Amino acid sequence: MSAKPTGHYELKSDGRYLQFDRLFHAPIEDVWYSLTNPTALRSWIGTYTGIPATGAVRFQMTAEGADAPWQNVSILECDPPHRFHLDVANEPHAWRLHCHLREAGGMTTLTFAQRLDESTPVAEIGPGWDYYLDRLHAARNGLALPAWESYYPAFAEHYRSLHVPDAARP
Repeated sequence: MSAKPTGHYELKSDGRYLQFDRLFHAPIEDVWYSLTNPTALRSWIGTYTGIPATGAVRFQMTAEGADAPWQNVSILECDPPHRFHLDVANEPHAWRLHCHLREAGGMTTLTFAQRLDESTPVAEIGPGWDYYLDRLHAARNGLALPAWESYYPAFAEHYRSLHVPDAARP
């Protein structure tokens, strides 16, 4: 798989998001498991501790190294196996993340998005989400995990030059 930047801006009712779409040849429940099971998460991004039904967990991005900090996560919405919305206390910025799944024809589309504010470093965040979503694809397919060096700084210019959508568009 050749890495390429895939993020684009989307306007939602609560702000501007950097959005990514991925297609998986798998049932929706299987992809949901890869996104929500702490053991499955470990294979591509990290893990969590706690009981999601309480509305809060602690998450660690283990792909960042063994000493990555634990982050507090508030689960704002969870509708298995279709969507979850999260707030992640990731200093110095809080992250609002949306993850939506839909299945058709034996394939599942994942739409992942992060809300942005004026200080979000999009040229770093964009390559990072491309990297992690490609790691998800690789882990699910038994492939070698991609190297970070293929994403950053190579994708940074793509994200710096993205067109910001007009809030007044129909």
